[in-house]
Amino acid sequence: MTEEAPKPHKRRERYSGKHPRNFAQKYKELDPAKYADQIEHIIAKGLTPAGTHRPICVEEILKILDPKPGETAFDATLGYGGHTRALLPRLLPGGKLFAVDVDTLEMPKTEARLRAEGFGQDVLVIRRMNYAGIQGLLCEAGGGFDCVLADLGVSSMQLDNPERGFTYKADGPLDLRLNPERGRPASEFLKAVSADKLAALLEENADEPHARTIAAAVKESPAAILTTADLAETVKGALKRAHPKLGEDIVKKSLQRVFMALRIEVNDEFSALDRFLAALPWCLKPGGRAAILTFHSGEDRRVKKAFAKGEAEGLYAAVAPTPARPSSAERRSNPRSACAKLRWAVRSSTPAA
Repeated sequence: MTEEAPKPHKRRERYSGKHPRNFAQKYKELDPAKYADQIEHIIAKGLTPAGTHRPICVEEILKILDPKPGETAFDATLGYGGHTRALLPRLLPGGKLFAVDVDTLEMPKTEARLRAEGFGQDVLVIRRMNYAGIQGLLCEAGGGFDCVLADLGVSSMQLDNPERGFTYKADGPLDLRLNPERGRPASEFLKAVSADKLAALLEENADEPHARTIAAAVKESPAAILTTADLAETVKGALKRAHPKLGEDIVKKSLQRVFMALRIEVNDEFSALDRFLAALPWCLKPGGRAAILTFHSGEDRRVKKAFAKGEAEGLYAAVAPTPARPSSAERRSNPRSACAKLRWAVRSSTPAA
C-alpha cells in the first residue's frame, strides 16, 4: 500500500497595499480562531469580519424565550451558530437544541465549531433541512418544543462571499441560492421569467417602486445577465435613463431591493415561511415561546398576521403588540441590524377547541 504524497503548501493570496480588498484576501478575518485580536478590532469599528456573522438581538431573544435547564429548543436558521451558542448553556443540564439549515457550504463549518466547543449530539442535534419541515422533528423532540427561534434572511457569510452571488457590491456569479445544490440560480430564472412577472415579484417581494422600469431593462438587455455586476449595471443604467435626477442613495436602495426580491424568489422563502408559521403553534408545548426576527416588510407582515390569527383562534395566549427593535447601541455597533424586527408569541396552555 503506497502512502499518499503530501499536498503541496498553498500560499495565501497576496495583495498590493496595506489592506486586503476582496473577500479571498482577508485571511485574518477568515480565520477568527487564529487572529482573535484583529477580529475584536474589526468588530469594535462596527464591521462584521469576512466569513463570519454577528447574531442580532441576542439579549432580547434570550429574555423572550427564557430557555431553562431541561427544556427543548429549536433554531430554525443555524447560520453561523451565534444564537444557538447563546441558547445552549441556558438549556443545560438536561436540555437539547435542534438546529437546521439548508446551506450546504456553511453548515458543516458551523457544526465543526460547535462540536469543538464540546456540544455533542446528546445536547445539539443538527439537520440539513428547511425549517418549514419543523413538524418532522416532533417525535425526536419528545412531542414539542419549549422555545423556537427563527432568524430569517441571509447571514453575513453568504452576503460577503462574491462566489455566492448575494451582493451587488462585488462581481460574482448571479446565483443567490441558499442551498447551491438545489434549484436554479438567479441568472437562469431571469432568462425564463417574463417582464410582467419580474415586475410583479419586485413589487411583491421587495416593494420596489421602480419595478416596471427595472424589469423592462433586464428583459431588454442585449446580453444575458450572468453576474452580479451585469445585474447591477443594468439596474443602475435603467434608473439613470428613466430618472436622471435620482440620487445615489436611492439607486443603492433599489439595488438592495432587486437582489433581495430575486433571492426570495429563487429560494421560495415566502412559501417556506408561510408553511412554518402554519405549523408553529402545533409544534410548541403549552406555554412554549416563539421569537421570529425579520428583516423586511414582506416577512414581518406574514409573521404579524399569523400571530394575530393564532391569538384570535386561541392558539396563542399572547403575542407581541409591536415588534422590538435592536437597541441604538447595537445598531451603531452592527449597522446590519438596523432593519431587524423581533416579534414573539406564547402558546396557549390548552389547545383551542
